[in-house]
Amino acid sequence: MTRPTANPLASVVIPNYNYGRALELCLRAAQDQTYRPLEILLVDDASTDDSVAVARSLGVRVVSTGVNSGVAITRNTGAAHARGEIVVFVDSDVAMEPDAVANAVAMLQENPRIGAVCGTYDAEPLIRDSLIEEYRCLHQYYWLAEHEGRIGTLHTAICAMPADVFAEIGPFNPKLRHTEDGDYAARICRRYEVHSSTTVRGRHDHDDTWRVVLRKVFHRTRLHIPLYVRRRDLPGGIATGPRAGASVAALLALATLPAGLFGALWLLLPAGLALGSLLADSHLYAFVLRRRGYWFTAYFALAHFVVNAAIALGAGIGALQWLTSGRFRRLYDLPAAQGAGKPAGAAA
Repeated sequence: MTRPTANPLASVVIPNYNYGRALELCLRAAQDQTYRPLEILLVDDASTDDSVAVARSLGVRVVSTGVNSGVAITRNTGAAHARGEIVVFVDSDVAMEPDAVANAVAMLQENPRIGAVCGTYDAEPLIRDSLIEEYRCLHQYYWLAEHEGRIGTLHTAICAMPADVFAEIGPFNPKLRHTEDGDYAARICRRYEVHSSTTVRGRHDHDDTWRVVLRKVFHRTRLHIPLYVRRRDLPGGIATGPRAGASVAALLALATLPAGLFGALWLLLPAGLALGSLLADSHLYAFVLRRRGYWFTAYFALAHFVVNAAIALGAGIGALQWLTSGRFRRLYDLPAAQGAGKPAGAAA
């Protein structure tokens, strides 16, 4: 890999589908970056809201995928149109801190072994909507900060990499709409280091309803199972030490609740499992308690318990699918041809 020049052009590529509400904050944050030279490119995945109008009102270049295709193809389209030596992928519901791009470029230039620099989230949401959103915000802030340094995965909400690394590794798998980041992590980590840094930070407009949060963690865990089977060294969620125990214990606690029908003493089983789930994440709860006090910590613990149960259920369903479906086991097989060199969409 050729290292970027002393002052490389950085291309901020923002994939977007119907995030018009947060998009202006995202784009203004990109425009306010201290790093120069910089280009900003919104890649719209056939949005039906006012996203394109928002971008054009701010003078941001817009490229369209033409038809709704998923975030993998949207990022690939942006990379194909980007002119920079550094490509910075930023989700359209994330507003970067002003020095985020500068810090990411500096890390890439200082260490030639690094193929990608991933950002982290602020402890406060970009748009405050609900308690479940605040739970997600604090949880992800803690988890990402805890894993600062070299990581074995890829966080694509803010992710900078040299353009020639992207060309070498190849595009995101266009078949994947939910787990493209895990697949890309498995590929890039074979050749390069990936680092996470709290100096590359942004505020995230997290999901703000229980339905969306639970659906997302369930399906993402389920769809990661074929990847975890192939790459058992990959970290994350159900596959990692105490977190796996917390998730399994939460699901078992809910599953054994009916045992209380046979007598009050039988409730000791789900109660013990629930306590075990909580103790496995005791450091997380202590962090939340210091920041938000007792009442929010109680809500946080309830939300985290339910999310853990959804994660374990997703892992269980995913394991059954892996055992019974050859198509599911081949989910992460790359298409025969993935050409990354030609733009996949047209300028909007």
